[in-house]
Amino acid sequence: MNYNFDTVVDRSNNFAAKWSEMDKKYGTNDILPMWIADMDFKAAPCIVEAIRNRMDQEIYGYTTRPDFYNESIVNWVSKRYGWNIKKEWLIFSPGVMPTISLLIQELTEKNDKIMIQEPVYSPFNSIVKANDRELVISPLIRQENDNYIMDYDEIEAKIKDVKLFILCNPHNPVGRVWTKEELKKLGDICIRNGVKIISDEIHSDIILKGYKHTPFGSISEEFAQNSITCMAPTKTFNIAGLQMSQVILPNEDDYKKLDTAFTRIDIKRNNAFSLVATEAAYNHGEEWLEEFLEYLEGNIDYAIKYIEENIPSLKVHKPEATYLLWVDFSKLGKSDEEIATALVKKGKIALNNGPSFGIGGSQFQRINLACPRSMVEEGLNRIKTAVDYLL
Repeated sequence: MNYNFDTVVDRSNNFAAKWSEMDKKYGTNDILPMWIADMDFKAAPCIVEAIRNRMDQEIYGYTTRPDFYNESIVNWVSKRYGWNIKKEWLIFSPGVMPTISLLIQELTEKNDKIMIQEPVYSPFNSIVKANDRELVISPLIRQENDNYIMDYDEIEAKIKDVKLFILCNPHNPVGRVWTKEELKKLGDICIRNGVKIISDEIHSDIILKGYKHTPFGSISEEFAQNSITCMAPTKTFNIAGLQMSQVILPNEDDYKKLDTAFTRIDIKRNNAFSLVATEAAYNHGEEWLEEFLEYLEGNIDYAIKYIEENIPSLKVHKPEATYLLWVDFSKLGKSDEEIATALVKKGKIALNNGPSFGIGGSQFQRINLACPRSMVEEGLNRIKTAVDYLL
């Protein structure tokens, strides 16, 4: 390997939210953070170099977006997913969730229905409600082998008056990589019922061996015109603090609406560092990404083996994507509150509490494994301490 992912970086004093905001949620910062979905790895050297070169200019004024910026995105999407998008379809955004909020405002009216699939990333639920829209939930089906699938019958039954469908692709927290066939079945239902899809594909680069990400809009021209895709280099390359993402809008009317919305709040420019970081990541970061994915898979395999051998009362299913492990604590026979309290008070560890992900989240915890192996080992030991206490 050319990159050392075993290096432990002290983030406790650099204003990292993952390390400094636990007291707001867990009552203390004196615990091990394996919750917020960012990595405890240094960014790819090509990104660090690009930012350092920009910093050395010592002037950080307004930026203009050169052609090479969007070209780097177009080339990345083509190479990684085989989807030939156009530069004219791209809009810059500081983040996926602000984009989804604006799209809700532009594409729906107050009290309109918006569908999501729970358990899912909790802001999907809260952002719909915050915009005074009606939330419609189609829970995922958990199969006997702990794999998750979409409930197409329920979607069909509930979608009649729905205006938007927010899709998590790949899925956070259950780690599914939706297949082309699964997405096509969903897309056909939405088209028949006049429902537009917003596809959150921020985890699309973090795909494990044996699986392939399919951008929803790449399936057909009809799907492209009926969908809006949100992607970003931020999860992929651990640069979320630079605040940038891209929105892919093949539909000209949708493009105009979102562009107008960003104009209204005067968000049009990258900051000086996000511009060069994005270009560097997409043009020069692929080798780093491939090595990260190999290391990540090692972390996931290590964690699953540890749990099976040392905490057999927990149940875990290997994800297909993301660096997040979705772990079932139900065999303990304890309440969600008892589990969460034991993890913090006895295990001294911060995980994401399953109920926050909505229906189907009870009795689960989400573990972030994008960290050095030594931290994974320490975290698992702490989880074992909490579980032993509960037993």
